[in-house]
Amino acid sequence: MDRTFRIIQLIVLNFLFASFSNQNQETYVLAINVNALRNSTGSVVFALYNREDAFPDEHYKKYLRKMTGEIVNRSSTVTFENLPAGRYAVNILHDENQDGRINRGLLMPKEGIGFSNFQSVGFSNRPSFLKASFDLLGDKHVMVKIIYM
Repeated sequence: MDRTFRIIQLIVLNFLFASFSNQNQETYVLAINVNALRNSTGSVVFALYNREDAFPDEHYKKYLRKMTGEIVNRSSTVTFENLPAGRYAVNILHDENQDGRINRGLLMPKEGIGFSNFQSVGFSNRPSFLKASFDLLGDKHVMVKIIYM
């Protein structure tokens, strides 16, 4: 009986220790900004990723978090809060008709797109998590360039 009580006591202590240690995990703020939108029509979709197998995500289904930013004077900014330290990548869409998806012409997007760490995209410069990702080790501000094709 004494041994059973001791085992239960250890299990409860381990559970309590695990619960409190996760609550003390430090989190950070990530502000993302885009300027030079071609107009102030619609909104900007900001999608945040933390997995290589989820990026790029043309249909916006595999993101970690997603926010929609209002456009003011051809610029938009959102702030993701309570993010643990880690590796992240950002994908944006200037959703001019606010349908939540990338509208295409023949093959190319009709609306503006952008990825963290990218100044241009093309057949020889395709977005990948490896190229677009950055470390978040403290509060951070990231500028994403909008690309119209």
